[in-house]
Amino acid sequence: MRATTAAFLERHRAERVTVLAEALLAVIRAENVGYAEVPVLADDDLRRSCLDNVARVLELLEVELDPARAGGPDRYDAARATGHRRAEQGLPLDDVLRSFRMGGRLIWEDLLDQAGDTLDAHDVREIGTSLWAVVDRTSAAVAAAYHETEAGALRAHEQRRTALWEDLLAGRGADPVFAAEAGRLLDLHPGAPCIVVVAHGDTTAAAARSAEAGLRAAGYRSSWVRRAVGVVGLVEAGSLVAPDLSAGLRVLVDGPVGTSGVAVGFAQVEQAFRHALAAQRIAASRGVPTVAFDDALPDALVLASPDIAARLVDRWLGPLLELPGDEGRALVETLEVWVRLGGSTTATAQALPCHRNTVLNRLRRVRQVTGGRVGAATPPVELSLALAAYRLGAAG
Repeated sequence: MRATTAAFLERHRAERVTVLAEALLAVIRAENVGYAEVPVLADDDLRRSCLDNVARVLELLEVELDPARAGGPDRYDAARATGHRRAEQGLPLDDVLRSFRMGGRLIWEDLLDQAGDTLDAHDVREIGTSLWAVVDRTSAAVAAAYHETEAGALRAHEQRRTALWEDLLAGRGADPVFAAEAGRLLDLHPGAPCIVVVAHGDTTAAAARSAEAGLRAAGYRSSWVRRAVGVVGLVEAGSLVAPDLSAGLRVLVDGPVGTSGVAVGFAQVEQAFRHALAAQRIAASRGVPTVAFDDALPDALVLASPDIAARLVDRWLGPLLELPGDEGRALVETLEVWVRLGGSTTATAQALPCHRNTVLNRLRRVRQVTGGRVGAATPPVELSLALAAYRLGAAG
């Protein structure tokens, strides 16, 4: 770079920063409408940013043309500060980068106006190429800082959201102040009837998002979170009648799904969560995709009372479970199907499947082992509960 060109650039930077910054402020306000839509972005803030970034771009231009000037202070500090601040203020990144392109254009036009005959054609080409290289790198620094702040804000939001979910499922929904904050963050009405959904632990976050989209298409708002038990959803029911969620939950295919009954607002979410957990466990024990809590109350009853469940299993099934080998398991399996089908040996044989005489022989063996207590013509309610407790593992 010629000495006259270097002297011109130094003089230009010393004399034109403030003028260029004010011109850039006016252009941004007039032509970059995104800035006008951010009320927190005051003129003083924007003016300071214009001054800092114009000064830095002109410094970097001199370094680009004369690498011997490299080193010294961090010349991208203004760009990074702008990226961080605009991300915090919620200004779209495209609008921020558009302003930097506007600034580059203003600086280039001003350099040409001020140069007069000072610069020859070679200098003009070299300065132009270098200026736009500087603007590109400065814009990259802005974008990197913007994304860094955005990612940090997203992490903080997710941490707050997760903590809020934990508190909601632990029973804080009865606190009206907390409920209002939870409703705002989850985009749900804290007093609306709702249903809690618990999906299997292997269900993906993508499946939960698909469920949310499907429910929204069906007219139900929902919010979802991943927890140790799997994916938990909160679905606005819209009324005190449980809606049909099957279409929206169809994508939760990695395992069984449990749904609670209708909870009246966030105050009842803790109880509804326990019910959905029980329903999910019942669905797993039955080998079915979905179970609604209100459709499985006997099973839920034994889950809620493990000590009573243990006594039921011991009283009604204990002798069968003490048999050696697989005999006891086969007898209990036959007994469970027989009870579920209302004591019909023909239907039991078809369901297992096996010959009807095999079912009769097994029931005869059950009566023999249990001293006639189990295997009567009409299955007692206690036997049904004992079989449910055994199947659910609720006696442990």
